[in-house]
Amino acid sequence: MRRLATAADDARPGGGGNAAAKLCRACVDLMDISGASVSLSGDEDTRALWWSSDETAGRLAEAQYSLGDGPCRSALELVSPVLAADLAVRPDAARWPVFAEQAVALDVRAVFSLPLSPGGIMALGTLDLYRRTPGALSDRDRSLALPAADAITDAFLLLDRLPDGGEPGRWMAAAENDREEVHQATGMLMVFLELDPRQALARLRAHAFTRGQTVTEAARDVIAGRETLRD
Repeated sequence: MRRLATAADDARPGGGGNAAAKLCRACVDLMDISGASVSLSGDEDTRALWWSSDETAGRLAEAQYSLGDGPCRSALELVSPVLAADLAVRPDAARWPVFAEQAVALDVRAVFSLPLSPGGIMALGTLDLYRRTPGALSDRDRSLALPAADAITDAFLLLDRLPDGGEPGRWMAAAENDREEVHQATGMLMVFLELDPRQALARLRAHAFTRGQTVTEAARDVIAGRETLRD
């Protein structure tokens, strides 16, 4: 608890350091989890990865953005923690079937997503924890994860008040640029394939998933004429 409290001090004015990184590392060291990440959300189509403990945590975050589905998407929509104890079996495997399949392929069995939610009104992003073995998040671990999510929320709000929004602000600006490319590619697919906007975006996301690309990478291929997704 002392380590979490020390990391949480970085979320306060003058605290310094990367609070998200320190809090996530503390979660990984103190809790029964394998890795962690923090993602920020502008809207349904804009997400930026603030920090991840390892490649697997980053790939899980990207997979959920690419698919538009998964525990973190549900946590954002519900503004409530979403805890998937075993993605290899029902009910979790049935709730997010495609994401669950990809997570298990990454040797991930459990994912726990906690919204970054000031006042519980809206979610600014998520703290996402994963474990390579199945099982629920224990009461002790939950008592650590919830304050960690609150402290990360505080850190983001403080940085957001800086003139350029700090590092999260710059990452969100980059994510906005990526979103414009996704919107442009979606519009092109609407014309090419005679689809409505949701169908076109779903087609782009599915293509990215099957190719192991990010949605932005797939969008750039469409814009450059390298892919038409007609097949």
